[in-house]
Amino acid sequence: MKTLIENVNIINPSDEIETSQNILIEDNVIKEISSGNINADANVIDGEDNYLLPGFIDCHTHIFAKGFHKEENMANPLGLHFYNAVPHALQTINAGVTTIRDCGSADLSFKLAQQRKLFTAPKIQLSISPLVMTGGHFDLFLPSGWDMEIIYPGFPKGRCDGVEEVLKKTREMKRAGADFIKVMASGGVLTTNSSPEFAQFNKKELKTIVKEASANDMKVSAHCHSLKGMNNCIDAGFSSIEHGTFIDKKTACKMVKNNVSLVPTLLVHQFLYENGFPAWDNYAGEKVAKLKEIVKVHKENISIAYEEGVNILMGTDSGVIPHGHNLEELTHLVEIGMSESQAIAAGTVKAAEFLNKDNLGLVKENYIADLILVNSNPLDDVSILSDNDNILNVFQDGVLVK
Repeated sequence: MKTLIENVNIINPSDEIETSQNILIEDNVIKEISSGNINADANVIDGEDNYLLPGFIDCHTHIFAKGFHKEENMANPLGLHFYNAVPHALQTINAGVTTIRDCGSADLSFKLAQQRKLFTAPKIQLSISPLVMTGGHFDLFLPSGWDMEIIYPGFPKGRCDGVEEVLKKTREMKRAGADFIKVMASGGVLTTNSSPEFAQFNKKELKTIVKEASANDMKVSAHCHSLKGMNNCIDAGFSSIEHGTFIDKKTACKMVKNNVSLVPTLLVHQFLYENGFPAWDNYAGEKVAKLKEIVKVHKENISIAYEEGVNILMGTDSGVIPHGHNLEELTHLVEIGMSESQAIAAGTVKAAEFLNKDNLGLVKENYIADLILVNSNPLDDVSILSDNDNILNVFQDGVLVK
C-alpha cells in the first residue's frame, strides 16, 4: 500500500521547517520526501499547506485505568476493565499520540490486540503491574481487609518484600509480557496510607530488581516523589524517574552523570487539583491537601532539573486523569523553561531514543510513518496541540487512523 501526502510543512525538532514538501509512504515506512513532484501509484492526500510532525510518544500512561477508583473495580464486572481500554485508546490516538509506555494496568492482551488491529490504539510498551512493597503506594489491601487489586490469569500481583520476593516478581512480570519494570519507590499522592516524601523499598531490593531486569535487557522505571527515594534508585541503576516532585539540584546533577531520564508528568497534579475527585471519594479532602503542596513545588523543582541538563521526556499519567489530554503536557514543559521545539522533542525523538526505537520520532526517510497533521505551527505556540480539533489527521504505520 502506498500513500502520498502532498503540500505539507515538515516539523522535526531542532531542524528548520521544510516547506511545501511531499511525502511518499510505502507500507509502514516513509520512502521519499521531496519538494518536487513524486510520481507514484498511490492514494493521494492533500496536506493543504498544514504542518506535519512525528506522532507523539507518551512515556507514562495507564491505558486501562479510569481514575483508579477502587470502589468501582469492586462493583463492576472484570470485563469492563478491558472494554475501557477501547475508548481510551481512541482518545489517545485522537490526541496525536501513536505510541505509549504503560506504567501499570495494561497487560499483554492490549499489545496483541493493537498489533492485530482489532481496534484503533497506540503502540505500547508494557510494565504489566508495578512492584510495590507491603503498605506502600499502590498496595491496595485496605484496613477493612479487602484487597482491591485487580488480578486474573496473566496479570500477577505486584506486592513483594525482600530480595527473594522482588527477584521473583521481576521474573513474573517478564513472564507476563513486560517490556520494562515499574517500581513504586516512594509514597504517592492518591494512596491514603503513604506519603510522597518517603522512600519505599531498600537499596538491596532495588539493586536486585535492576540486576534481574538488566539480565533480560529491560529498563527499570521508578514512580518516585521522594528525594531519598530518587537517590536510592539512581544508585541502584534505574533508567528513569517518574514524577520527581522533590528533586533538587544535587540529585539532578547525579541523574545527568548516571544517564537517568525524568518523566515529570506535570499535567496530572495540576489537573487533579483543579478538577478534584468524585463526591463519593471519602479520601478526597486528604488527596487535595497533598496535591496543594505537590503543585506548589513540582514545577519549580522540575525547572531546576531542566536547567541542570536532565533528559526530560513527555508523560502524562493519563488514566489517573481522563485520557485524551496528552499534549497539554507540552505546555507545562514550556512553562518550566523548555522551548517549543524542546518540548516537542521530549514527546517525539527523545522519547523514541529512550524506548530504543531508532526509526521513530522524526519525519525522515526510512523512518516509521507515525505522523500527525496539524492546522498551525506549534513552534510558534505549542498550546495549539492541546486542542484535539487542531490535530487534523493521525497516521500510524502509514495508515490514516484519524
